[in-house]
Amino acid sequence: MRKNIVAGNWKMNMTYQDGLALVSEITNMVADETLGANVEVVIAPPAPFLHSIGKLLSEGGRIHLGAQNCHQKESGAFTGEVSAKQLQSVGVEYVILGHSERRQYFHEDDELLSQKLKAVLAAGLKPIFCIGESLETREADETFDFLAAQLKNGLFHLSNEEFDQVVIAYEPIWAIGTGKTATSEQAQEVHAFIREQIARAYDAEAAQNTTILYGGSANAQNARELFGQPDVDGGLIGGASLKSRDFTEIIKSF
Repeated sequence: MRKNIVAGNWKMNMTYQDGLALVSEITNMVADETLGANVEVVIAPPAPFLHSIGKLLSEGGRIHLGAQNCHQKESGAFTGEVSAKQLQSVGVEYVILGHSERRQYFHEDDELLSQKLKAVLAAGLKPIFCIGESLETREADETFDFLAAQLKNGLFHLSNEEFDQVVIAYEPIWAIGTGKTATSEQAQEVHAFIREQIARAYDAEAAQNTTILYGGSANAQNARELFGQPDVDGGLIGGASLKSRDFTEIIKSF
């Protein structure tokens, strides 16, 4: 059975002290909830906080540590960058790749993301690979062609064994930070399409085993309906992950 995952992407928010306090609150709240063995929680704080937050999480054991990005090289003269191997050494288990903000603001393309993907997998980490269309693409009725191309160019060069480690996050760009959210029917339609593409590229078993998250303004109010769709396996949560009560309510949606 594929995993259900709720992953909190803090982006460039929180001070160190506020981040530690937030994690302590979430850890205490989640520890009091009965989560199925199939549910995982991931927190992806800013890079400077990873080591300290990782130590807090290891004590509770209910939440896994994620990173928001990594460099494609294992080491070298790349000032300001962090490698997958370095992330692994401080307890990171998941790495977000291909987020629309990285694609838009830092011009990350399929070729670069392919290299990062290989680096993450080589370090024994699990990528959360993001895909998603803009409002213009959706209004032009080109959503499925666009997503099919992102999947083909970004992921489908992986071997079966490599692909088994991948989590996919569908993030409609028009719904990120805008307050707009895809309806549960829209989310299900796209997630089912993604699963169909996986089956074509690999096989039906791979399609059924792949965790596909929704990542567009999911919150405590709509998470239960979204996660109730047969092909929606959880969420990549932005703003709501910065509030302990909201994030915990989203986790409890399972």
